[in-house]
Amino acid sequence: MKTDRPWDKAVVIGGSYAGLVTARVLADFFSEVVVVERDAVDEDTGAHAGAPQGYHAHALLAKGGEILERLFPGLREELRAAGAPVFDYGEGIDFLLPVGLAPRDRTGVRVQTFTRDELERRLRRKVLALPQVRLSPSTRCTGLTRDPSGRVSGVTCRSQGAEPSEPFEVAADLVVDASGRSSSLTDWLTATGISVPPKRTVKAKVTYTSMNFDRPEESRSGQPDYYVAYQMLFAPSVPRAGVLLAVERNRWTCSLFGFEDQPPTDDTGYLAFAESLNNPRLAEQIGRRTVQEPTRRYTNADNQWRLFHTVRDWPDRLIAVGDAVCVFNPVYGQGLTVAALEAELLQRMLNRRRAGGRLDGVGGAFQKKLGRLLLGPWTLSTNSDLMWAPEGQPLVARFAHWYNTRLFHVAVKDAAVWAAFVRVVNMVASPASLFHPLVAFKVLTVTPRKT
Repeated sequence: MKTDRPWDKAVVIGGSYAGLVTARVLADFFSEVVVVERDAVDEDTGAHAGAPQGYHAHALLAKGGEILERLFPGLREELRAAGAPVFDYGEGIDFLLPVGLAPRDRTGVRVQTFTRDELERRLRRKVLALPQVRLSPSTRCTGLTRDPSGRVSGVTCRSQGAEPSEPFEVAADLVVDASGRSSSLTDWLTATGISVPPKRTVKAKVTYTSMNFDRPEESRSGQPDYYVAYQMLFAPSVPRAGVLLAVERNRWTCSLFGFEDQPPTDDTGYLAFAESLNNPRLAEQIGRRTVQEPTRRYTNADNQWRLFHTVRDWPDRLIAVGDAVCVFNPVYGQGLTVAALEAELLQRMLNRRRAGGRLDGVGGAFQKKLGRLLLGPWTLSTNSDLMWAPEGQPLVARFAHWYNTRLFHVAVKDAAVWAAFVRVVNMVASPASLFHPLVAFKVLTVTPRKT
């Protein structure tokens, strides 16, 4: 057994999505994985109070779906059986670009839509069913413990149950901070004399207002020919947008977006906001609803990156993942997939160390590799958000905006270019593919029409 799992115990701080996929990976390498979660969750919990944006529209990009299926075989079919559709991105999405509708042609990129609530519940059940994993709910981590050599040796905790406990320690061979944007890790490191650079922040100034409501069954007449209807935000010409997703149990999830403009939460105002969009599909379905769930608003959409990869004296046996490191504006749908990529990165690194059984050095090496992994999605998200500023946009952001605008003018008429863009957006192809000579020639020679 020791050969199969060379290390004894890992602690994961945070039991939401990033913590769950990380715990799944760690269970292949550690005899015990303790998931410490501050909320009162169990195997039947889906979205919960500590999961930001939990009730709003979520996107699992194609790359993220591939990774989750490898980690949790059969997950996609389980979700499909619950009513979460699987479809080709080009065929199933009514996608309104700033310059017109995208082609409704096959792209070869398969995606699935569902609620964060359904995804997280199913992942939690699967992770907690693993014999190596133990959940410690209603427990808050209050700090790190370190051995005489300076390596992280565990965490200090306090129960938050009906009768709060005295502080106690949990020893570990590896500690993973997956506690999200509210992570205290920077404070803990600073308290031990480790200098952490200020986090990088790019304001998004976008508000989300969302609701779930009933969707016609496929057997009924009038079923729409799409699973997603979308109008994208685009600076500065499209400050209002929204997305409508077909999700499990015959429901729609709708999120309306506004730049410096809060979509209303009352029924009349919500519908009126949707009617102000150029894609009529959202308002059509909202207007047909007969059953709806509570309407919720989310305003904390800033991009934030804690630059842990630049810390010179990063403590050994410690890593940080998910929103504890980097938070993206959710409108780009990158967060779930990036967390899956991080779990896959950790899996590769631990596999290489399995034979030697040495964890020393893995913490700092992981954070450096993670810094490189995050650069692409961070650049995509922040370049777009920086274009809302009236002045002072960086040259790289201005070039990306100029190129994307011309690319969209080509894509609405050229299904091959649209498919190339879709593969990049879904992280199954490199952004460099959009600069391939065959694509770049079309982009650079197009004559943009006024919109």
